[in-house]
Amino acid sequence: MRILLCFSVLIGMALAAPVDVNVTGNWSGTVNIARPDGSTRDDTVLLMLKQSGTEITGSVGTGADDQRPIQKGKIEGDKIALEVQDSENNRVVTFALVVTGDRIKGDVNITGNGETRKAKIDVVKK
Repeated sequence: MRILLCFSVLIGMALAAPVDVNVTGNWSGTVNIARPDGSTRDDTVLLMLKQSGTEITGSVGTGADDQRPIQKGKIEGDKIALEVQDSENNRVVTFALVVTGDRIKGDVNITGNGETRKAKIDVVKK
């Protein structure tokens, strides 16, 4: 009985342990941005990520020729938090993302110039 109990506890701990995720690489897809008037606009997005432990560096933009460096980036389990300064447009862009298999999805907040916009992102690894 004692062996069965120990085995059950070990299986439970293994199932509860976070999965090792490495998001290094290029991720491309779409971002759906809400405009102040309530309409939305779809655009392309490319995340060029490098993971070292829980730290994420790299850049984000609409394509390879339009990238902004990530100032703060971290991953905990399957959750990713990124912050990008878009000094050209005087905005801060924050990402709250979740890795699910070969996809990264989540929410984006764009603040600056007295307004806040929200967006949804969905990318796959290239």
